[in-house]
Amino acid sequence: MNAELLLTFSLICDRAYLYAHPERELSADEQARYDAALAERARGVPAQYITGHQEFWGMDLIVTPAVLIPRPETEHVIESVLELARVRRTPSPAPSPASLLRIADVGTGSGCIALALAKELPQAELHATDISAAALEVARANAARHQLESRIHFLETDLLSGFEDNSFDFIVSNPPYVGESEEDQVQLEVRKFEPRNAVFAGPTGVEMIARLIPQAHTALKPGGWLVMEISGTIAEEVRRLLRDWTDVLVRPDLQSIPRIAQARKWSGRLS
Repeated sequence: MNAELLLTFSLICDRAYLYAHPERELSADEQARYDAALAERARGVPAQYITGHQEFWGMDLIVTPAVLIPRPETEHVIESVLELARVRRTPSPAPSPASLLRIADVGTGSGCIALALAKELPQAELHATDISAAALEVARANAARHQLESRIHFLETDLLSGFEDNSFDFIVSNPPYVGESEEDQVQLEVRKFEPRNAVFAGPTGVEMIARLIPQAHTALKPGGWLVMEISGTIAEEVRRLLRDWTDVLVRPDLQSIPRIAQARKWSGRLS
């Protein structure tokens, strides 16, 4: 699959063209481009960084070494938010501005989560934060590429710093959640080439989540939801950190690994 991906990249074509023209010979320039891509891949550079692209939620996204490569399991974050949003959505065909969903994507990276939610929830107001200016540059480029730049407000900040209390209906995040003690279990190409601060949270893996949870509780409206990607290694500790929340649920991915933690800020009334 990597060889095929790099070949389509070198020929600037799609898979359909590749299979429809098996007799196609590479020009000298194309061969040089392909050889260079293979050499990069041979030293461990992820194919997505070589081609500059990755598919997520049906969208072709630009990726660079400044951002974590979007992965299929992160799509479970989108699924969880959409399911919860359907419950909250007003039955009125023309909701008032006060009923529109306000969503914050914390640590947006490539912008994949914010873009997918903007695509699926056309009435939502999206705010995407990242501490990395380089990551935000990629996210803004992706928003413009998919004509969603007017729907998403980007902010360079640490987690939710700068937002007012009780601001959001949803706070979502794919935070760094790998512990430094697990480093030897992480793929070499991830350790070597993906941004370290987007992968490793600290010694245990919950350091960033432990900071995010109280900030999210403050920034969410009563009854609002926090939805995060996690790993099975930290699932029980995340449950403990969410002990003051309600409707806490850890959902597995397709491999039955705990993958999504969702919790609701107590609204002060029975629902």
